[in-house]
Amino acid sequence: MRTSSPVADFIFVAAALIKVLPKIEIPLWLLIWICVIAVIKIINLISGFYIKKRLVVAHTVMNKITGALLFILTFTVIIIELKYTAVAVCSIATFSAIQEGHYIRAGKEVRI
Repeated sequence: MRTSSPVADFIFVAAALIKVLPKIEIPLWLLIWICVIAVIKIINLISGFYIKKRLVVAHTVMNKITGALLFILTFTVIIIELKYTAVAVCSIATFSAIQEGHYIRAGKEVRI
């Protein structure tokens, strides 16, 4: 079984955000938090490339959980205000991004 590549995941998320973001009202603090998570992920990619001389992405359990929560979030937006659900999802995404960076810089190869 073949899994998706990090590049394909990035393109999918970027395209989804371009379509969805203009349609929902996102508080400024949440946009800043999302940007901070994105910066951490970009730093992880750059440091992984610098250390290993190749694209390194740690496929951790927390990354999988974050992806699942982001998927579920799209269905809860119509029921629960975004500012409440986003705190939980962004907290887990932040932890996941920091954990991924630690694994990359520690040289741990994590694949699930």
